Parts: sequence; structure tokens; C-alpha cells
Amino acid sequence: MAFLRLRTQPIRRIPPLFRTYTSHHYLPRDIPIEEETLPHYNPKQYYPVNIGDIYHSRYQIIGKLGYGSTSTSWVCRDLRCALPFILYSDSHNREYRVYEHLANVVVEKGCLHPGSIHQCLLLQPMTMSLHDMLQLNPSKPFDLPLLKMTIKRILLALDFLHVEAGVVHTDIKPDNILLTLHDPTLLPSFAAAESTYPSPRKVVVVSSSSLNYGLPTLCDFSEARIGTVQRDTGPFIQPSIYRAPEVIFEMDWGCSIDVWGGGGCCAHLFGEDSIFDPVTGHHDPFRHLARMVAVIGSPPPGEFVRRSTWIAHDEAPIPSNVSLESLEWRLTGTEKEVFLGFMRDMLKWMPEERSTAGELLGHEFLR
Repeated sequence: MAFLRLRTQPIRRIPPLFRTYTSHHYLPRDIPIEEETLPHYNPKQYYPVNIGDIYHSRYQIIGKLGYGSTSTSWVCRDLRCALPFILYSDSHNREYRVYEHLANVVVEKGCLHPGSIHQCLLLQPMTMSLHDMLQLNPSKPFDLPLLKMTIKRILLALDFLHVEAGVVHTDIKPDNILLTLHDPTLLPSFAAAESTYPSPRKVVVVSSSSLNYGLPTLCDFSEARIGTVQRDTGPFIQPSIYRAPEVIFEMDWGCSIDVWGGGGCCAHLFGEDSIFDPVTGHHDPFRHLARMVAVIGSPPPGEFVRRSTWIAHDEAPIPSNVSLESLEWRLTGTEKEVFLGFMRDMLKWMPEERSTAGELLGHEFLR
């Protein structure tokens, strides 16, 4: 397991909670819930965590927060100091290696049990994602002050990753920006509620819960890469709607794909679902590229031109009624021009021409 060591001196142990962590509402095994509903669900990828379990004689599971394609997240209680943490069980070792590299957690190598493929990380409690936040009120995107604060925090994280750690996140999207727990006293209430009103569950899987929230924080390093220049080509990094040109064209890529993803994320949070992916029900790379030409102009000569068949596809004409200016409808005058300039600095065809995260932090738009 990977654990955050709080202190090394002897500390008083706190007794575990001996409540009855048993649901009054068990679900039939043949009804899929949560991670079981994912298209490529494989039960071997998920460690069978149960509410009430105690790991390493120290961390007691008190509730489930969420799940992903290879992982689940749980609220746990440290029996040595009564502080709350998130236990993140994952069968994907890449994220474990990235956390080791970042040294944000001190790891104790090992697994949940001998022979297990699962690793665990103990992390600061988080709550909902920005995607969840938008879903709560889809007709009301972020206002300008909230957008600026959020983008600043994303860029600060990227500046650290790129400059200090040499890591490319590769998966910038609202789903991976989580909100910190604004009021830590909510966690005891969370545990009490789970004990008093247990979530519907099967033998193992329980329903996720939500908590109050605070500041946006970049999370999920399951697709991150160590090294600022990558040559593993293929369209299998970045969300399709935020995919940078060099990834689509299977060129070498690096930190600037995170900047491109940040630009797409910024537009999404401010009211445009995707500035490059028209709503067709599925992702079409030809229409994606045609729309990129409409929004940011034609690509420069060189590698992009040699692969121009991607853009000049008969079934994907370049839209004549779409531009970056037309997509931004909430701002006017100088404020709009400054915002569009900020977006253009992130959304350039050539990765070396994009501003870095550190440079963007000094942009007039964020002042």
C-alpha cells in the first residue's frame, strides 16, 4: 500500500468504530451498479473493499466516494490520529509510479494482500469534480471570477508538473479537477450517516456519496507520463474533444498538450461544451480537424501539410460560420479581446508556439 506518513514518533491509537456496517438494503447480484455499468468492466481490476474494513491495522473504511475505469475511492479514518483520508484502490500501476515520482506521498511498497495486483494511495479528501458541478446546473456555466480562479489553480499545478517534476498529465478535463473538502467536520457526519442509513449495496459494491466542496485541484494521474518529450504515438491519450493536433497526427508530444487541454477545458467551463468537437453523437476526427481550422486558422507548412488529407476530407468541410470570436458570446469589448488572446495563446497548431503554464499565469486575463 502507499500511505501518507503523518509522523514518526509514537502516537496514541484511537479505537476503531465498532458500528454495524451492514446495509438494510442489499441488491441482487445480477443488477449492475456504479463501476459495474462501465463498458469494459472487469471485476478483477477492483479490490473488494467493504465498509468497516481495517487495513494495515490503521485505516478503517467508512464510506465510498466514487469509482473510475480501474479504481474506486473510499473515505477512511486513521485510527492513530482520527484524521480523515481518501483510500484510492487501483490496479493501474502508472499512477502509483507517478505519485512516487512526485513524492507527494511517502510510499510503503506492497499490496493489499500477497499476490494482489492492486495498489492503494492515501490522499487528501476531495469531493465532486468540476464536471459534476456543471451537471448540477447545466444552464449556468462558470462566471468570470470563478473561471479565473479555477484556471489559475490548473495552471499552477501544470507549471509545477512541467517545470519541477517533468511530468505531462495528458488528461486535463473537468472530470479530473476535484474540489477540496471545505469543511472537514463533514466527514464524521458522513461516517455517521453511512452507519445510520447504510447505502444500498451488494456484498462489496456500495453507492458513492457526495460531500461539501472547496477549491479546485488537479487530480487523477492514471494517464500521466514522466518525461517532457514523449514518442509513444497513437490517439489514446487525452480526451478526444480536448486532443491536441500533435496527438491527432501521431507526432512527438510533450507538456504543451496539457496547455491545449487547458484551453479546451477553459472554454467548456465558460459555457461552450467543446469548441472543436461538433455535437454529432460520436467523435469524428475529420470534423474535429475541420473545426480546428475554422476556429484557429489553417495549420502552418511542414508536418501538418504533409498529413493534410486529414483536414481536406470530403465528408468534413470547414465550417464557414464558426470562429473563436463567434463562440464567445458572454463577453464584449476589451474584456472579450483579452479573453480571446488568452485562448489563442493556448490553442496554437505548433506546440512550441503555445505559451507555457508559467507564462499564462502572467497573462493579462488572469490579473
